[in-house]
Amino acid sequence: MLVRFALAAAAVLLPVAGWGAPKPPASLRLYVFDCGRLKVEDPVRFDFKKEELAELDLSVGCYLVVHPKGTLMWDTGVIPDAMFKPGVPATLDYAISTKPLLPQLAKVGYTPADITYLALSHYHWDHVGNANAFAGSLWLARKAEHELMFAQPPPRTEPARYSALKNAKTQLIGDGDYDVFGDGTVVMKFTPGHTEGHQVLYLKLAKTGPIVLSGDLYHYPEELKVHRAPVRDINKQQTFESRDKLQAFLKQSGAQLWIQHDLRGFQKLKKAPEYYD
Repeated sequence: MLVRFALAAAAVLLPVAGWGAPKPPASLRLYVFDCGRLKVEDPVRFDFKKEELAELDLSVGCYLVVHPKGTLMWDTGVIPDAMFKPGVPATLDYAISTKPLLPQLAKVGYTPADITYLALSHYHWDHVGNANAFAGSLWLARKAEHELMFAQPPPRTEPARYSALKNAKTQLIGDGDYDVFGDGTVVMKFTPGHTEGHQVLYLKLAKTGPIVLSGDLYHYPEELKVHRAPVRDINKQQTFESRDKLQAFLKQSGAQLWIQHDLRGFQKLKKAPEYYD
């Protein structure tokens, strides 16, 4: 009885203890993690009035892409796991979250040490909360973004949240598409405007079909119908050009657009340990 109990306990602890990542899947898989929300009181920063939006608050999602040849972490949340206390929602400025990222990752069998690649849609605070935890992964970074993140003085964001990446093994990427695994199923597409090196992620899932994770190219679904962009975008004209190019790609590829900050849309998604394949 004691032996059986010990074996059962070990099986439960296996993912958390990091004793080995799951066997690679036969085809591409996407896990969605709930990393909180942003409480928006006034959407003026997005060039909207309250009455023009169906929902003011924004979701914060983190995503694990599992490929037969490796894993990719896409965006890492807004509140670092170290700021969480047991049983209490964590807050940071106007962000709130009830779930730290790494325990969610552990529930599907992975630790940061198991993640082959790290990629960020961009360097803003609500996407880099746990970036330091993945400094052991190969960071796939846009050259323009990388230079800005470690410039002096640093950009108006939270450089301490990603400081460990300065010495991480890094693959610098230029302005074109970047095919992560070389088979067209995971492609980072360059969409500057919100920041100098902003990018979105295209995934070709066998059952779900192709999707694009938007980063901050869009924040609200209402932006699909009006010609507006956040007032603090580095280059709003580039934002509009990037949106036009992406819309043409969506039409050509048949891909769905998942707006990462669209709270209502995000709430409908399956969350880990369920996954899309």
